[in-house]
Amino acid sequence: MTRASAHLERPRSDVVPHPRRWLLRSARPLARWIIRRRYDVVVHHAERFPAQGAVVVAGNHVGLIDGPLMAIFAPRPVHALTKIEMFKGAFGSFLRTAGQIPLDRGVADTHAVRLSLHVLREGGAVGVFPEGTRGDGELDRFQRGAAYLATVAGATVVPMTFIGSREPGGHTNSLPPRKARIDIVVGSPVTIAPTPWPRDRSSLAAISDDLHQHMLTGLKEALAETGRALPGPLPPGETHD
Repeated sequence: MTRASAHLERPRSDVVPHPRRWLLRSARPLARWIIRRRYDVVVHHAERFPAQGAVVVAGNHVGLIDGPLMAIFAPRPVHALTKIEMFKGAFGSFLRTAGQIPLDRGVADTHAVRLSLHVLREGGAVGVFPEGTRGDGELDRFQRGAAYLATVAGATVVPMTFIGSREPGGHTNSLPPRKARIDIVVGSPVTIAPTPWPRDRSSLAAISDDLHQHMLTGLKEALAETGRALPGPLPPGETHD
């Protein structure tokens, strides 16, 4: 199947433009240099990341900077799904220029889905946080978006574990202290075969459950390898964001 014909598969992705790419591609080396002046960022097992082809990057979500870290430090540029509340004013314009995809978490956001599929069907990478919100990063909650995108596009799912992007006891919008160590562990990839429309919900649920278990295993391995722990729950009274 050609890329042009892939865009015609349901849901169609020829009706949306490809998210912007030039800043995402050209500014990543500078962005990595700037971030590493503040934090000790270490990427483990970058060689596991496929060099080409459609990739859904699925990460645990503990801190405010997980999305930028994913987009900047993944071995390939990543168009990360980002909550639509972030796309306001000048910062929102920057996110769009950097190729990030706005996601309305309160509805079934078909526009975000089509944008994501456009990227995947062009052989690019899309970033998803299956937990849906920032929290303890233990992957107790696991939504089906990553499995759905991979199933529709026939993509490889690459787990990515973030450790140290929020300090223990830190609130949902807090940043790690200067010079803090941040470990990003690329997990073992899983290739999911494409499923044509119409798609069965029970099959999608089974694929998502298998992916959830794979990521839970990878999370334990990442913590054991780095000798670190996740930050724990958010402070009392603070809701997930």
